[in-house]
Amino acid sequence: MKIAVLNGPNLNRLGKREPEIYGSKTLDDIAAELRSAIPEAEFEFYQSNHEGDLVDKFSELAESDCQGVIFNPAAYSHTSVALRDAISASGLTVIEVHISNIHSREQFRHHSFTAEVSKGVITGLGTDGYLLAARALL
Repeated sequence: MKIAVLNGPNLNRLGKREPEIYGSKTLDDIAAELRSAIPEAEFEFYQSNHEGDLVDKFSELAESDCQGVIFNPAAYSHTSVALRDAISASGLTVIEVHISNIHSREQFRHHSFTAEVSKGVITGLGTDGYLLAARALL
């Protein structure tokens, strides 16, 4: 199974940015854990701080042999109708992941446009959410 793992803005700073909220693991650490825990899947990793790049990536994945997407839209989950529409138009099975519990944080983080078109949402379980999402896709 081919699974894309997409990460939105500021996640390139994971491991350094607010470790009390997001922990000390980097995106490279998450990639290594996924590949080790689920060797039967082929993972493609992508991170962008730019909304349009992520929209373009969903279009690209829709035309590929990708079978599922783990998506941490970060702050874009609360603001981006464009990403919501890109997910919907892609026809891909998407599991949304948030490292922190967005429902226990600021009020503006409680709503996710992208969750509305995702198969499921995993929030607040740290970086383990990525592994749980991969298992759900399998």
